[in-house]
Amino acid sequence: MTELKVVEGDITTIKVDAIVNAANDSLAGGSGVDGAIHRAAGPRLGEACQRLGGCPTGEAKTTPGFNLPAKWIIHTPGPIWRGGQANEAQLLANSYRHSLQEAVAHGCQTVAFPSISTGVYGYPLDRAVLIAIKTVRQFTKKDPRLAEVFFVAFDSRTAAAYRRALQLS
Repeated sequence: MTELKVVEGDITTIKVDAIVNAANDSLAGGSGVDGAIHRAAGPRLGEACQRLGGCPTGEAKTTPGFNLPAKWIIHTPGPIWRGGQANEAQLLANSYRHSLQEAVAHGCQTVAFPSISTGVYGYPLDRAVLIAIKTVRQFTKKDPRLAEVFFVAFDSRTAAAYRRALQLS
């Protein structure tokens, strides 16, 4: 059975097989966790992302981790919040599901997620964490190959939201 854990900290320092990058659809590196991952991984990440040719919202693509402790970086563009009427919930669930599929396809046992779409993309935190946990639980119930899934929160407010949602689920 896959264990789900909440960690408060910097996703670029987590020692797991793969980290998930809350990317933009160009995979060019941006602000927030995306920019932090690109800076920490080094310039070869930008070159690798260019070769991938972007990624549609809700999909996922994988690169090596380069200078990170993680072997792999799974890039997924989450949806921009537009009030909940633009299929955002399904797109966010797809980001988590496709990232998990990539992790399993690359032989990962451990994967760490940031809080996808809750930063500059404006997705309401409490809604996003419920989708994240529900999607990860559904996936790992059907495919138990992942030993641990971490939700890495950059602040105490985000960590608390994930902990509350885990207790409720």
